Amino acid sequence: MRRFLDVVLTKAGRTKIRYQAGLLGDDGSRISVRAPWAAPDVRDFGFVRFEPGDVFVEHYWRDRWYAVKEVRTADDVLKGWYCDIARPAVVREASGGPAEIVVEDLDLDLWVSADGSEVLRLDEDEFAESGLSARDPEAARQAVAALDELERLAKEGALPGLPT
Repeated sequence: MRRFLDVVLTKAGRTKIRYQAGLLGDDGSRISVRAPWAAPDVRDFGFVRFEPGDVFVEHYWRDRWYAVKEVRTADDVLKGWYCDIARPAVVREASGGPAEIVVEDLDLDLWVSADGSEVLRLDEDEFAESGLSARDPEAARQAVAALDELERLAKEGALPGLPT
């Protein structure tokens, strides 16, 4: 089985970022990987900073409209979970296992702080401006439903990908 694969995040038909990740597991529905923060600089959201050295354990589903990413510092301190609302992941296979995960970002996101006290819906304005509702009403419906589901699960402490 392959040990590494590429994660390809797209938006509106264009590649946003491509990075290499270590394969942690693939049960046929969920594929999990581990990767360092892929950008060369700090991204400060106000409620969390992603910076070089941070480590992401990312969970992608072939049958769900989201990805859940656990974020830790270089010295393994949990920052929280960043959840991307996205079309179900497409896993492209090659000999020896998965070669890449392709995920289309649908603008909506959810942040859950390490202690679970903060659950923030993000980028709803970008989603509204994206025109997805007019171009693909079913995808827009799925995206909003996925965000609602993740928010509910986060508030219940049952976010997919959380350690049990």
